[in-house]
Amino acid sequence: MRAQEFLAKVNIVPVEQVNARKVSYGHTEAQGMLGGLKKVHAARGKSIVSVDLAKEKFTAEMITKLLLGPTGNLRAPAFRFGKNLVVGFNEGLYEQLLGG
Repeated sequence: MRAQEFLAKVNIVPVEQVNARKVSYGHTEAQGMLGGLKKVHAARGKSIVSVDLAKEKFTAEMITKLLLGPTGNLRAPAFRFGKNLVVGFNEGLYEQLLGG
């Protein structure tokens, strides 16, 4: 909900929105989302981990830890913005990437 409120505040309308309670994105789908991306940003509370996919080597375990929650599904909220994938909510990170 906080992510939707932030997007509305900066006048960004999602192109596609998927309800995470109805559609599951597991490990395979999460890896598939990485195609064409340059960076992955994962927020958990105040902690932010950013991975530059062009410069850093990453393993399947890293992807799982960053992108998937304890149920094995993609953490919400998650969105692509340009060549960035953002998982989790952190207002400072959103402001940095999207403005606000």
